[in-house]
Formats: sequence, structure tokens, C-alpha cells
Amino acid sequence: MLTVTSVNVNGLRAAAKKGFVEWLAGTSADVVCLQEVRAEAHQLPDEVRSPEGWHAVHVPAAAKGRAGVSVLTRREPDAVRTGFGSAEFDGSGRYVEVDLPAVTVASLYLPSGEVGTERQDEKYRFMDAFLPYLRALRERAEADGRDVLVCGDWNIAHQEADLRNWRGNRKNAGFLPEEREWLGRVYGDGETGAGYVDVVRAMHPGQEGPYSWWSYRGRAFDNDTGWRIDLLVATPRLAERCAKAYVERAASHAERWSDHAPVTAVFEP
Repeated sequence: MLTVTSVNVNGLRAAAKKGFVEWLAGTSADVVCLQEVRAEAHQLPDEVRSPEGWHAVHVPAAAKGRAGVSVLTRREPDAVRTGFGSAEFDGSGRYVEVDLPAVTVASLYLPSGEVGTERQDEKYRFMDAFLPYLRALRERAEADGRDVLVCGDWNIAHQEADLRNWRGNRKNAGFLPEEREWLGRVYGDGETGAGYVDVVRAMHPGQEGPYSWWSYRGRAFDNDTGWRIDLLVATPRLAERCAKAYVERAASHAERWSDHAPVTAVFEP
């Protein structure tokens, strides 16, 4: 069995003070992917930088206090690679992948964007550079008899079922037609598709959510007015082995240690 969890921690130092450390101590995951760490390794408390029983890889952004991704694994990775060959983005703390026996697991923090600003242009540039890499990664892995799982905050809701207020967000970053079409190509086959599978949606077809992010504003969490933007995206052979996939939603607003919830998938041998 392989259990993998992904969560945007919304600042790991803050999350550590609000419940992340206790959550990590209790998880049964074999791999934990973190996004929006927003800290360099030396700035993290010891129990977060090098938690007992884990091998930790931290990849901060060159811009201090921004982005940052990490991967925690129960066993030491066979290899670690930072970035995806992009001169613009390899220092941005948005992508890291580790090789484990027969599977490569990656932590991704795709830019959030903002319509009408340079942030949206940056998001599109990232997407344009990342899709060919995803396709090549799958092709290399399959040629070597390996699987791939790209976990993280993709910052795009693919379908109307992936956010509660889809009508009010049709012109907002995260649910723009261009973004949704791009994510469809991640899942698509053929020359323009990367050929991956959204394992959570595959396990929960035809239902709204399950959401993984809720704004801290108003009563979004209490009313479950959320977005499903934290995705575990697998090569088809690995996706077929998924036994269950679920969101670890906090029992109450007060018990949240991030505005995102952990998303977990369990894969059979």
C-alpha cells in the first residue's frame, strides 16, 4: 500500500503553531507533499524541519516569504529533483519531485494568478512551460516501468462541480475558460494531452466537491462554500490502483490549521 497526502499549509511556521505538528504525528501517510511553505529550512522549528521518522526535502523560493514546497517521505528518496527545467520558474519554490521505488512523487504549487495583472500572465507562462514537462515525465516513467503522482495546489477548478459558487467565479482566476481548458489537456490523451488522471474525481464521480479550500472570509468553511483545487494527478496505471481518496476536512472552523485541508489517496500494491 502507498498512502500519499498533499496540503497547502498557508505558511508552515504558522501551521506548526496551530496543529500541523500534531496532524503529522498522527498521519498514516507514507508521503506528505506541502505547498506554500513560505520559509527557508533554517527558519523552521526542528520538529518541522526534520520531523522524527521522516526524510524531509524543503525547496524555498528565491523570493523570501513566498511559495515554497516540501516533500516528507518515510523512506529516503532514491533521487530528488528541483524544478522542471524552466529558467524562469526553477528558483520559484513551486516544484520538487522525489523518486521512490517504482514511483515518482512531486509537490506542485501552481501560481494562483489574478485577472488583469502580471500575476495572471505569470500563471499562463508557468502553465505553458509545465504541460510539456508533464507529458515528457509520464512518457519517461512509463518507458522505465514507473508511475508518477503530481500532488499539490493546482489553483484551478476544472469543472462546475469543483467549486460551490461557479456562476460567480466564471471571470475570476482559478475558473477561467483558458485555465480549465489547460487542465483538461493535463487529463487528455493524444498529441496535445499529458495523459494523467485526477484520482480524487475518479473516486468521486458525479458529485460536488469534495472541496479542499475555503476562504477565511465570512462563513465559507461552515457553509462548505469551497473550491477543489488541491489535486492528486496520477499516471493511468497508478490511478487504477487507487483504493480510496478523500479530503481530511477539519471538524470545525476553530480546528483548522490552514485554509486548505489535506487531500489523501491510498494506492494498492
